[in-house]
Amino acid sequence: MLRIIEASWVPWASITFSGARHRLRLALDESVVAHAWFVALPELELPLGGHLLADLHVATLETADGVLHAAIEALTVEEC
Repeated sequence: MLRIIEASWVPWASITFSGARHRLRLALDESVVAHAWFVALPELELPLGGHLLADLHVATLETADGVLHAAIEALTVEEC
């Protein structure tokens, strides 16, 4: 089961776009599939109503006691 350990965001803007920077800490029971999902996550198409996912990366991915722990950082922008 995927668990959200911590989630936060801060507003972000450039001259032409506005959105937010997001940080998530997630935990998922360790498996080959779970590890592959975290590795593939930055390349997945993730639909977000009213927003575009501009950037996503897995900052850390660690295993402890049979659980994968990941820190995810993402940038979303509002759709024009």
